[in-house]
Amino acid sequence: MLRPHPTSTVLVVNSGSSSLKYKVFAAAVAAGEESGWLAAGSVERIGDAASQLTHRRPGAAPSTTRAQVPDHAAAVAAMLAALTQHGPDASDIVAVGHRVVHGGDRFTEPTVVDVAVVAALEALTPLAPLHNPVNLDCLRAVREALPGVIHVAAFDTAFHATLPPQARTYALPRDLAERHGIRRWGFHGISHSFVTRRAAHALEVLPADVRLVICHIGNGVSVTAVAAGRSVDTSMGMTPLEGLVMGTRCGDIDPAVIPYLVRETGQSADEVEALLNHDSGLQGLCGDSDVRSVRSRAEAGDAAARLALEVYSYRLRKYVGAYLAVVAKPHAVVFTGGVGENDPQTRAAVVGPLGHLGLRLDSDANTAVHGSEKPVRIDDGSGAIPLLVVPTDEELEIAHLTWRLISASA
Repeated sequence: MLRPHPTSTVLVVNSGSSSLKYKVFAAAVAAGEESGWLAAGSVERIGDAASQLTHRRPGAAPSTTRAQVPDHAAAVAAMLAALTQHGPDASDIVAVGHRVVHGGDRFTEPTVVDVAVVAALEALTPLAPLHNPVNLDCLRAVREALPGVIHVAAFDTAFHATLPPQARTYALPRDLAERHGIRRWGFHGISHSFVTRRAAHALEVLPADVRLVICHIGNGVSVTAVAAGRSVDTSMGMTPLEGLVMGTRCGDIDPAVIPYLVRETGQSADEVEALLNHDSGLQGLCGDSDVRSVRSRAEAGDAAARLALEVYSYRLRKYVGAYLAVVAKPHAVVFTGGVGENDPQTRAAVVGPLGHLGLRLDSDANTAVHGSEKPVRIDDGSGAIPLLVVPTDEELEIAHLTWRLISASA
Protein backbone atom coordinates (compact mmCIF):
# COMPACT_ATOMS: atom_id res chain seq x y z
CA MET A 1 0.00 0.00 0.00
CA LEU A 2 1.39 3.38 -1.02
CA ARG A 3 1.92 5.74 1.92
CA PRO A 4 1.23 9.46 1.42
CA HIS A 5 4.34 11.67 1.42
CA PRO A 6 3.97 14.75 3.66
CA THR A 7 4.27 17.19 0.74
CA SER A 8 2.45 15.17 -1.92
CA THR A 9 -0.91 16.47 -3.17
CA VAL A 10 -3.83 15.24 -5.25
CA LEU A 11 -5.53 17.65 -7.66
CA VAL A 12 -9.21 17.13 -8.49
CA VAL A 13 -10.64 18.68 -11.66
CA ASN A 14 -14.37 19.04 -12.33
CA SER A 15 -15.16 20.63 -15.69
CA GLY A 16 -18.42 22.00 -17.04
CA SER A 17 -19.41 23.44 -20.39
CA SER A 18 -18.14 26.92 -19.50
CA SER A 19 -16.37 26.35 -16.20
CA LEU A 20 -13.54 24.48 -14.55
CA LYS A 21 -13.56 23.81 -10.81
CA TYR A 22 -10.59 22.40 -8.96
CA LYS A 23 -9.50 21.42 -5.47
CA VAL A 24 -6.15 20.35 -4.05
CA PHE A 25 -5.84 17.91 -1.15
CA ALA A 26 -2.85 16.69 0.79
CA ALA A 27 -2.21 13.05 -0.06
CA ALA A 28 -2.95 12.17 3.58
CA VAL A 29 -6.44 13.65 3.15
CA ALA A 30 -6.97 11.72 -0.08
CA ALA A 31 -5.91 8.61 1.81
CA GLY A 32 -8.56 9.31 4.45
CA GLU A 33 -6.03 9.90 7.22
CA GLU A 34 -6.73 13.62 7.66
CA SER A 35 -9.37 16.18 6.72
CA GLY A 36 -9.34 19.52 4.97
CA TRP A 37 -8.16 20.95 1.67
CA LEU A 38 -5.18 23.05 0.63
CA ALA A 39 -6.63 25.10 -2.22
CA ALA A 40 -9.76 25.38 -4.30
CA GLY A 41 -10.84 27.49 -7.20
CA SER A 42 -12.85 27.92 -10.33
CA VAL A 43 -12.55 29.41 -13.78
CA GLU A 44 -15.94 30.77 -14.80
CA ARG A 45 -17.37 31.86 -18.16
CA ILE A 46 -14.77 30.11 -20.29
CA GLY A 47 -14.92 31.45 -23.85
CA ASP A 48 -16.38 34.77 -22.69
CA ALA A 49 -14.59 38.11 -22.61
CA ALA A 50 -15.60 38.38 -18.95
CA SER A 51 -13.87 35.16 -17.82
CA GLN A 52 -12.48 35.11 -14.31
CA LEU A 53 -10.53 32.80 -12.02
CA THR A 54 -11.08 32.70 -8.27
CA HIS A 55 -8.47 30.90 -6.16
CA ARG A 56 -8.95 30.18 -2.45
CA ARG A 57 -6.70 29.04 0.36
CA PRO A 58 -8.00 28.20 3.85
CA GLY A 59 -7.87 31.25 6.09
CA ALA A 60 -6.95 33.65 3.27
CA ALA A 61 -8.99 36.09 1.22
CA PRO A 62 -9.91 34.75 -2.24
CA SER A 63 -7.76 35.90 -5.14
CA THR A 64 -9.69 36.85 -8.30
CA THR A 65 -8.14 37.30 -11.72
CA ARG A 66 -10.14 38.64 -14.65
CA ALA A 67 -8.85 37.80 -18.12
CA GLN A 68 -10.23 36.26 -21.27
CA VAL A 69 -9.99 32.46 -21.13
CA PRO A 70 -10.87 31.22 -24.62
CA ASP A 71 -11.05 27.48 -23.98
CA HIS A 72 -10.48 24.72 -21.44
CA ALA A 73 -6.78 24.42 -22.29
CA ALA A 74 -6.38 28.09 -21.36
CA ALA A 75 -8.42 27.47 -18.21
CA VAL A 76 -6.04 24.68 -17.21
CA ALA A 77 -3.06 26.99 -17.78
CA ALA A 78 -4.74 29.66 -15.63
CA MET A 79 -5.39 27.11 -12.87
CA LEU A 80 -1.77 25.97 -12.82
CA ALA A 81 -0.54 29.58 -12.85
CA ALA A 82 -2.74 30.30 -9.81
CA LEU A 83 -1.30 27.27 -8.00
CA THR A 84 2.24 28.43 -8.80
CA GLN A 85 1.52 31.98 -7.62
CA HIS A 86 -0.62 31.30 -4.56
CA GLY A 87 0.15 27.65 -3.73
CA PRO A 88 0.26 24.83 -3.18
CA ASP A 89 2.78 24.41 -5.97
CA ALA A 90 1.81 22.14 -8.84
CA SER A 91 5.18 20.37 -8.60
CA ASP A 92 3.87 18.50 -5.53
CA ILE A 93 0.95 16.94 -7.42
CA VAL A 94 1.31 13.15 -7.66
CA ALA A 95 -2.12 12.39 -9.13
CA VAL A 96 -5.06 14.13 -10.76
CA GLY A 97 -8.63 12.91 -10.36
CA HIS A 98 -10.98 13.88 -13.18
CA ARG A 99 -14.78 13.83 -13.00
CA VAL A 100 -16.21 12.26 -16.15
CA VAL A 101 -19.98 12.17 -16.40
CA HIS A 102 -20.52 9.00 -18.44
CA GLY A 103 -18.56 5.76 -18.29
CA GLY A 104 -21.08 3.52 -20.03
CA ASP A 105 -20.99 -0.15 -19.10
CA ARG A 106 -17.21 -0.34 -19.67
CA PHE A 107 -16.10 2.04 -16.90
CA THR A 108 -17.80 1.10 -13.64
CA GLU A 109 -14.79 1.83 -11.41
CA PRO A 110 -12.21 4.64 -11.24
CA THR A 111 -9.72 4.10 -14.07
CA VAL A 112 -6.15 5.19 -14.75
CA VAL A 113 -6.24 7.25 -17.94
CA ASP A 114 -4.09 6.32 -20.92
CA VAL A 115 -4.45 6.71 -24.68
CA ALA A 116 -6.74 3.68 -24.96
CA VAL A 117 -9.02 4.99 -22.20
CA VAL A 118 -9.27 8.38 -23.90
CA ALA A 119 -10.25 6.68 -27.15
CA ALA A 120 -12.87 4.58 -25.36
CA LEU A 121 -14.32 7.68 -23.71
CA GLU A 122 -14.49 9.42 -27.08
CA ALA A 123 -16.59 6.50 -28.33
CA LEU A 124 -19.05 7.10 -25.47
CA THR A 125 -19.72 10.69 -26.57
CA PRO A 126 -23.12 9.86 -28.15
CA LEU A 127 -24.36 8.76 -24.71
CA ALA A 128 -23.48 12.13 -23.12
CA PRO A 129 -23.03 14.70 -25.89
CA LEU A 130 -23.52 17.65 -23.54
CA HIS A 131 -21.01 16.50 -20.93
CA ASN A 132 -18.34 14.02 -22.00
CA PRO A 133 -16.80 16.17 -24.77
CA VAL A 134 -16.09 18.95 -22.26
CA ASN A 135 -14.77 16.45 -19.70
CA LEU A 136 -12.45 15.04 -22.36
CA ASP A 137 -11.24 18.48 -23.49
CA CYS A 138 -10.25 19.28 -19.94
CA LEU A 139 -8.73 15.84 -19.32
CA ARG A 140 -6.53 16.15 -22.41
CA ALA A 141 -5.39 19.64 -21.43
CA VAL A 142 -4.47 18.63 -17.87
CA ARG A 143 -2.66 15.49 -19.06
CA GLU A 144 -0.65 17.59 -21.51
CA ALA A 145 0.18 20.16 -18.83
CA LEU A 146 1.02 17.53 -16.18
CA PRO A 147 2.44 14.57 -18.12
CA GLY A 148 4.49 13.20 -15.24
CA VAL A 149 1.65 12.37 -12.86
CA ILE A 150 -1.03 9.68 -12.74
CA HIS A 151 -4.43 10.70 -14.08
CA VAL A 152 -7.56 8.91 -12.88
CA ALA A 153 -11.07 9.21 -14.28
CA ALA A 154 -13.97 8.89 -11.82
CA PHE A 155 -17.40 8.40 -13.36
CA ASP A 156 -20.77 9.81 -12.32
CA THR A 157 -22.47 6.74 -13.74
CA ALA A 158 -20.29 4.20 -11.90
CA PHE A 159 -22.20 4.14 -8.59
CA HIS A 160 -25.32 3.17 -10.52
CA ALA A 161 -23.70 0.20 -12.27
CA THR A 162 -25.46 -1.93 -9.64
CA LEU A 163 -28.95 -1.05 -10.87
CA PRO A 164 -30.84 -4.34 -11.30
CA PRO A 165 -32.26 -5.16 -14.73
CA GLN A 166 -35.82 -4.21 -13.79
CA ALA A 167 -34.65 -0.74 -12.74
CA ARG A 168 -32.32 0.00 -15.63
CA THR A 169 -34.35 -1.39 -18.55
CA TYR A 170 -36.68 0.66 -20.74
CA ALA A 171 -39.67 -1.08 -22.33
CA LEU A 172 -38.29 -0.76 -25.87
CA PRO A 173 -37.42 -3.42 -28.45
CA ARG A 174 -34.58 -5.27 -26.78
CA ASP A 175 -32.25 -5.53 -29.78
CA LEU A 176 -32.63 -1.83 -30.54
CA ALA A 177 -31.95 -0.81 -26.94
CA GLU A 178 -28.89 -3.04 -26.64
CA ARG A 179 -27.45 -1.93 -29.97
CA HIS A 180 -27.63 1.76 -29.06
CA GLY A 181 -26.99 1.65 -25.32
CA ILE A 182 -30.50 2.82 -24.48
CA ARG A 183 -30.97 2.10 -20.79
CA ARG A 184 -31.12 3.94 -17.50
CA TRP A 185 -27.58 4.85 -16.46
CA GLY A 186 -28.09 7.28 -13.58
CA PHE A 187 -25.96 10.30 -12.65
CA HIS A 188 -24.75 12.25 -9.60
CA GLY A 189 -23.17 8.93 -8.63
CA ILE A 190 -20.03 10.46 -7.12
CA SER A 191 -22.17 12.52 -4.76
CA HIS A 192 -24.50 9.63 -3.92
CA SER A 193 -21.49 7.38 -3.22
CA PHE A 194 -19.93 9.91 -0.83
CA VAL A 195 -23.22 10.60 0.95
CA THR A 196 -23.98 6.89 1.33
CA ARG A 197 -20.79 6.37 3.33
CA ARG A 198 -21.19 9.56 5.36
CA ALA A 199 -24.79 8.75 6.22
CA ALA A 200 -23.88 5.19 7.19
CA HIS A 201 -21.20 6.50 9.55
CA ALA A 202 -23.60 9.03 11.09
CA LEU A 203 -26.22 6.31 11.59
CA GLU A 204 -23.62 3.86 12.97
CA VAL A 205 -24.44 1.35 10.24
CA LEU A 206 -21.93 -0.50 8.09
CA PRO A 207 -21.77 1.06 4.59
CA ALA A 208 -22.31 -2.39 3.10
CA ASP A 209 -25.58 -2.72 5.03
CA VAL A 210 -27.05 0.77 4.85
CA ARG A 211 -30.46 1.41 3.26
CA LEU A 212 -31.25 4.99 2.21
CA VAL A 213 -33.31 7.27 0.03
CA ILE A 214 -30.97 10.11 -0.97
CA CYS A 215 -32.23 13.40 -2.40
CA HIS A 216 -29.44 15.29 -4.19
CA ILE A 217 -31.02 18.68 -4.79
CA GLY A 218 -29.11 21.40 -6.59
CA ASN A 219 -29.50 22.94 -10.02
CA GLY A 220 -29.58 19.29 -11.09
CA VAL A 221 -31.80 17.05 -8.96
CA SER A 222 -31.82 13.29 -8.47
CA VAL A 223 -33.15 10.79 -5.95
CA THR A 224 -31.43 7.45 -5.43
CA ALA A 225 -32.58 4.32 -3.60
CA VAL A 226 -29.72 2.57 -1.80
CA ALA A 227 -29.95 -0.98 -0.45
CA ALA A 228 -27.00 -2.82 1.11
CA GLY A 229 -24.88 0.24 0.28
CA ARG A 230 -25.59 -0.06 -3.45
CA SER A 231 -27.69 1.95 -5.87
CA VAL A 232 -30.82 -0.04 -6.76
CA ASP A 233 -32.82 2.73 -8.45
CA THR A 234 -32.30 6.36 -9.37
CA SER A 235 -34.40 9.08 -10.94
CA MET A 236 -32.08 10.14 -13.78
CA GLY A 237 -32.08 7.81 -16.76
CA MET A 238 -30.24 7.49 -20.05
CA THR A 239 -29.44 11.20 -19.64
CA PRO A 240 -29.70 13.61 -16.69
CA LEU A 241 -32.95 14.91 -18.21
CA GLU A 242 -35.18 12.19 -16.79
CA GLY A 243 -36.77 12.40 -13.36
CA LEU A 244 -37.19 15.48 -11.20
CA VAL A 245 -37.96 19.08 -12.10
CA MET A 246 -34.58 20.89 -12.06
CA GLY A 247 -33.24 24.38 -12.55
CA THR A 248 -33.47 24.27 -16.34
CA ARG A 249 -34.41 20.62 -17.08
CA CYS A 250 -38.01 19.47 -17.36
CA GLY A 251 -37.62 16.00 -15.83
CA ASP A 252 -40.29 13.41 -16.61
CA ILE A 253 -42.64 14.30 -19.46
CA ASP A 254 -44.74 12.32 -21.92
CA PRO A 255 -42.23 11.40 -24.68
CA ALA A 256 -44.91 12.19 -27.25
CA VAL A 257 -44.42 15.89 -26.35
CA ILE A 258 -41.18 15.89 -28.36
CA PRO A 259 -42.52 14.90 -31.81
CA TYR A 260 -45.60 17.02 -31.09
CA LEU A 261 -43.41 20.11 -30.61
CA VAL A 262 -41.41 19.28 -33.72
CA ARG A 263 -44.61 19.13 -35.76
CA GLU A 264 -46.42 22.07 -34.20
CA THR A 265 -43.57 24.58 -33.80
CA GLY A 266 -41.30 23.68 -36.69
CA GLN A 267 -38.36 23.31 -34.36
CA SER A 268 -35.82 20.58 -35.05
CA ALA A 269 -35.34 17.67 -32.68
CA ASP A 270 -32.04 19.27 -31.53
CA GLU A 271 -33.83 22.52 -30.78
CA VAL A 272 -36.48 20.74 -28.75
CA GLU A 273 -33.79 18.82 -26.88
CA ALA A 274 -32.07 22.11 -26.05
CA LEU A 275 -35.38 23.55 -24.84
CA LEU A 276 -35.97 20.60 -22.52
CA ASN A 277 -32.43 20.79 -21.10
CA HIS A 278 -31.81 24.53 -20.89
CA ASP A 279 -35.13 26.41 -20.99
CA SER A 280 -37.47 24.21 -18.97
CA GLY A 281 -37.70 23.21 -15.30
CA LEU A 282 -37.99 26.17 -12.92
CA GLN A 283 -36.64 28.40 -15.69
CA GLY A 284 -39.45 27.42 -18.01
CA LEU A 285 -42.14 27.61 -15.35
CA CYS A 286 -41.33 31.08 -14.04
CA GLY A 287 -38.31 32.48 -15.88
CA ASP A 288 -35.83 31.86 -13.06
CA SER A 289 -33.72 28.76 -12.36
CA ASP A 290 -32.40 29.68 -8.87
CA VAL A 291 -34.54 28.30 -6.04
CA ARG A 292 -33.63 31.24 -3.78
CA SER A 293 -34.87 33.78 -6.31
CA VAL A 294 -37.97 31.76 -7.11
CA ARG A 295 -38.81 31.50 -3.41
CA SER A 296 -38.37 35.25 -2.88
CA ARG A 297 -40.72 35.93 -5.75
CA ALA A 298 -43.25 33.39 -4.46
CA GLU A 299 -43.21 34.97 -1.00
CA ALA A 300 -43.84 38.34 -2.64
CA GLY A 301 -46.99 36.97 -4.27
CA ASP A 302 -45.72 35.89 -7.69
CA ALA A 303 -48.17 33.19 -8.81
CA ALA A 304 -45.87 31.69 -11.45
CA ALA A 305 -43.04 31.34 -8.93
CA ARG A 306 -45.38 29.80 -6.36
CA LEU A 307 -46.62 27.20 -8.87
CA ALA A 308 -43.03 26.45 -9.94
CA LEU A 309 -42.08 25.60 -6.36
CA GLU A 310 -45.20 23.51 -5.91
CA VAL A 311 -44.45 21.47 -9.05
CA TYR A 312 -40.79 21.16 -7.99
CA SER A 313 -41.47 19.89 -4.47
CA TYR A 314 -44.46 17.73 -5.50
CA ARG A 315 -42.33 15.80 -7.99
CA LEU A 316 -39.64 15.31 -5.34
CA ARG A 317 -42.20 14.10 -2.83
CA LYS A 318 -43.58 11.56 -5.32
CA TYR A 319 -40.11 10.11 -5.94
CA VAL A 320 -39.33 9.88 -2.23
CA GLY A 321 -42.60 8.00 -1.73
CA ALA A 322 -41.86 5.71 -4.67
CA TYR A 323 -38.40 4.86 -3.40
CA LEU A 324 -39.70 4.15 0.09
CA ALA A 325 -41.54 1.35 -1.70
CA VAL A 326 -38.24 0.17 -3.23
CA VAL A 327 -36.07 0.21 -0.09
CA ALA A 328 -37.38 -2.02 2.69
CA LYS A 329 -37.03 -0.47 6.17
CA PRO A 330 -34.68 2.38 5.18
CA HIS A 331 -32.26 3.67 7.78
CA ALA A 332 -32.90 7.27 6.67
CA VAL A 333 -34.09 9.70 4.04
CA VAL A 334 -31.15 11.98 3.27
CA PHE A 335 -30.92 15.49 1.81
CA THR A 336 -27.77 16.76 0.13
CA GLY A 337 -26.64 19.17 -2.61
CA GLY A 338 -26.75 22.96 -2.59
CA VAL A 339 -30.53 23.21 -2.13
CA GLY A 340 -30.90 20.00 -0.13
CA GLU A 341 -28.33 21.16 2.41
CA ASN A 342 -29.29 24.81 2.66
CA ASP A 343 -33.01 25.25 2.01
CA PRO A 344 -35.19 24.12 4.94
CA GLN A 345 -38.37 25.11 3.09
CA THR A 346 -37.68 22.65 0.28
CA ARG A 347 -36.96 19.88 2.79
CA ALA A 348 -40.19 20.67 4.65
CA ALA A 349 -42.22 20.73 1.43
CA VAL A 350 -40.86 17.32 0.45
CA VAL A 351 -41.15 15.32 3.68
CA GLY A 352 -43.57 17.41 5.78
CA PRO A 353 -46.67 15.85 4.19
CA LEU A 354 -45.25 12.29 4.47
CA GLY A 355 -45.92 11.63 8.14
CA HIS A 356 -48.17 8.73 7.16
CA LEU A 357 -45.09 7.05 5.68
CA GLY A 358 -43.06 7.39 8.87
CA LEU A 359 -41.31 10.70 8.10
CA ARG A 360 -41.75 13.21 10.92
CA LEU A 361 -39.87 16.48 10.63
CA ASP A 362 -38.62 18.52 13.58
CA SER A 363 -39.39 22.03 12.32
CA ASP A 364 -36.91 23.75 14.63
CA ALA A 365 -34.08 21.34 13.82
CA ASN A 366 -34.85 21.62 10.11
CA THR A 367 -34.86 25.42 10.16
CA ALA A 368 -31.58 25.54 12.08
CA VAL A 369 -29.64 23.52 9.48
CA HIS A 370 -27.91 25.73 6.94
CA GLY A 371 -24.40 25.16 5.65
CA SER A 372 -23.53 22.47 8.20
CA GLU A 373 -20.23 20.68 7.63
CA LYS A 374 -21.40 17.50 9.36
CA PRO A 375 -24.46 15.24 9.06
CA VAL A 376 -27.43 16.52 11.07
CA ARG A 377 -30.69 14.79 11.99
CA ILE A 378 -33.83 16.82 11.35
CA ASP A 379 -36.57 14.35 12.37
CA ASP A 380 -38.36 14.61 15.71
CA GLY A 381 -37.57 11.03 16.74
CA SER A 382 -41.19 9.85 16.72
CA GLY A 383 -41.24 8.50 13.17
CA ALA A 384 -40.09 5.18 11.81
CA ILE A 385 -37.50 6.70 9.47
CA PRO A 386 -34.77 9.19 10.47
CA LEU A 387 -34.23 12.30 8.35
CA LEU A 388 -30.69 13.51 7.70
CA VAL A 389 -28.95 16.43 6.05
CA VAL A 390 -25.53 15.24 4.84
CA PRO A 391 -23.16 17.70 3.13
CA THR A 392 -21.74 16.25 -0.06
CA ASP A 393 -18.19 16.71 -1.34
CA GLU A 394 -17.69 15.32 -4.83
CA GLU A 395 -14.11 16.58 -5.04
CA LEU A 396 -13.14 14.81 -1.81
CA GLU A 397 -14.81 11.62 -3.03
CA ILE A 398 -12.83 11.80 -6.28
CA ALA A 399 -9.63 12.36 -4.27
CA HIS A 400 -10.41 9.27 -2.16
CA LEU A 401 -11.18 7.18 -5.25
CA THR A 402 -8.02 8.39 -6.96
CA TRP A 403 -5.73 7.62 -4.03
CA ARG A 404 -7.35 4.24 -3.42
CA LEU A 405 -6.68 3.24 -7.02
CA ILE A 406 -3.09 4.44 -7.28
CA SER A 407 -2.11 3.09 -3.84
CA ALA A 408 -3.59 -0.32 -4.58
CA SER A 409 -1.62 -0.55 -7.83
CA ALA A 410 1.67 0.77 -6.43
